[in-house]
Amino acid sequence: MSLKQIKKPLIVILGPTGVGKTEFSLQLAETLDGEIVSADSRLFYRGMDIGTAKPSQAEMSRVRHHLIDVSNPDQNWSLALYQSAIKQTLEDIHQRGKLPILVGGTGQYIKAIVDGWDLPEQEPDDPLREILEQIALEKGKEAMYEILLRMDPLTRDYVEYQNTRRVVRALEVILRTGKPFSELRQLKHVPYSIFQIGIKRDRKTLYERIDQRIELMFTDGLVEEVQQLLDQGYDRNLPAMSAIGYREVGAFIRGEISLDEAKLLMRRYTRQYVRRQANWFKESDPAIHWLDANELDVSAVVSLLNDEKNWILPIA
Repeated sequence: MSLKQIKKPLIVILGPTGVGKTEFSLQLAETLDGEIVSADSRLFYRGMDIGTAKPSQAEMSRVRHHLIDVSNPDQNWSLALYQSAIKQTLEDIHQRGKLPILVGGTGQYIKAIVDGWDLPEQEPDDPLREILEQIALEKGKEAMYEILLRMDPLTRDYVEYQNTRRVVRALEVILRTGKPFSELRQLKHVPYSIFQIGIKRDRKTLYERIDQRIELMFTDGLVEEVQQLLDQGYDRNLPAMSAIGYREVGAFIRGEISLDEAKLLMRRYTRQYVRRQANWFKESDPAIHWLDANELDVSAVVSLLNDEKNWILPIA
């Protein structure tokens, strides 16, 4: 039996925030007897529901979901921790004879699984990390990112400047080992037969949907959700609390900006996020089957899957 034949099936549904991945993934999972695995780093945290557009209880009751609400906001999830968790999750789904469907928009989490990233096994250096984190606070995330790019330009492909923890970790590894972080990150065997589906919309329509969703967040109680998190003692400087929506509403609660300014900033930062996502999920990538969100048809996708040679195979 060849290596290709023993690989286990995995569908990946990707695309920018607000494009319509949730409903389509639910329909596909219901059709294929699948279970949904989140690849959205914002969905890990309990109590952060409205601002992350987390699937509703009604949606999650339709299909079993994984890696949602697995941590408190003050418990940081690293990429390495996610890789470990998803390996166990996918193994469990396959053992039960179900089809895992990985859904999300966090580029590095999806690429880590699809491309088989093998992260450097470097023990944390807490004193060095504290120094780097302090520098990040003083100089800002953009300055830290520029330092990283000067030391290792290739990290531009998979370390985002917004992810300060990831930037600090890369610098920590470089300083400890004397080697480029990109050189230490290697590819390993990918044990899955992967079929990637990308969902796209024209940018104007996507931005309109995002604006509508932001307004709905406030109607649904985003300000109250952020206030509740603060009342529970979660510090505004926690990485989880820096997510789009939470930092802006936090500033509104503190009286630093108006509600309209908070909404404006959310719209601006979400557009920037969409553009960064486009760098991870390129429409020119031949491994991704791109579908227009206005023409999504589950039966057509099932036919597409059936036409793909050697894809869905019996699970060992």
